Amino acid sequence: MTGTIVKNTGSWYVVRTDSGQLFDCKIKGNFRIKGIRSTNPVAVGDHVGIVLQPDGVTALIQSIEDRKNYVIRKASNLSKQSHIIAANVDVALLVVTVAHPETSTTFIDRFLASTEAYRVPVELVFNKIDLLDDDQQRTLEAVIRLYESLGYPCHRISAHTGQGVDQLSSSIRDKVSLLSGNSGVGKSTLLNRLIPDAQVRTAEISAAHDTGQHTTTFSQLFDLPGGGCIIDTPGIKGFGTFDMERAEVSHYFREIFQIGSECRFGDCTHTHEPGCAVLTALDERRIALSRYQSYLSMLEDKDETKYRQGY
Repeated sequence: MTGTIVKNTGSWYVVRTDSGQLFDCKIKGNFRIKGIRSTNPVAVGDHVGIVLQPDGVTALIQSIEDRKNYVIRKASNLSKQSHIIAANVDVALLVVTVAHPETSTTFIDRFLASTEAYRVPVELVFNKIDLLDDDQQRTLEAVIRLYESLGYPCHRISAHTGQGVDQLSSSIRDKVSLLSGNSGVGKSTLLNRLIPDAQVRTAEISAAHDTGQHTTTFSQLFDLPGGGCIIDTPGIKGFGTFDMERAEVSHYFREIFQIGSECRFGDCTHTHEPGCAVLTALDERRIALSRYQSYLSMLEDKDETKYRQGY
C-alpha cells in the first residue's frame, strides 16, 4: 500500500493511504534516506510505501518516493545532523510579526535562503497587524517593500480579527502549504481561522518577554475546506542552515547572487575583495543592510541566540 505521512509524533507516524485509511506506522529497521543525515528519515508530506502488520491496525514504512523538495534545518541539539520540517510542499508560508513578538529579519532571511536552496517557494504572512502602533506600521510597510522588491509575495493579516485571511486562503487553495515561524506569531490562531474544525490549541504571549510559547509539539497535515492542505509545524526559535557550503551562501540571496556576477573575482566572498560589486551596491543602498548582515551571519553561522534579535 502507498500513502502520505499526515502526522509525526516523534515515535509514530500516521499515514493516510491513497484510499483514505489511517494507519499508525513505525519505520522498518534502520530506514534512512541516502545522502541525508537527518534526525527524522521521513517527514509529514512524504509519500511512502507501507506493509500492514498482523494486527491489521498498524503498519511498517518500508519505502519512500523521491521528494520534489523539502524544508530542512539544522537539528537543534545535533549540529552535524538535520531535521526535515516537511516534504513535497507547493508553498511555505512563513508567519512573522513586527511586534508581539518581534520576528528578526535575520530569521526571515535564513528561512528564505534555506528554502531557496531546496526549491521551495515562500510567501511571507505578516500577522497581528491589528496590534501595531504608527511606528510599527511604518516598520511593517518598510519590511514588506523590501521583500516584495526581491520577489517574495507578502500578506497582511490579523488571524485574531480575520482581516486578510480570506485572501490568504484563496491564494493557497488546492496547494500543499507549510505553516512555519517563530513561537508566538499566531500560527495556531491562523490555522483555526483557515480550518475551524482543526481546534488547534493556542497560548498567550509571555508578558515578561513578549515571546511565544510552544503549543504545537509535532507536525501534522490538515485538509483545507476549499481544497488543498496545510502542514502545521512546531514554532522554531532559530533557523540553523544545514549542509550549505560557505561559497554557496550568496547563491540563496537573490540580489546578492545577481549583483555578485559583476564582481572582479569569481570566488568573491563579498566581504573585503577589491572590485566587489556587492560591496559597491551596499554602499549605494541597492542592497539592504539587514540582508547583507544576514548573509554575513550565515557565513559565520555560530551563535543561534542572535536569530531573535530585533530589526
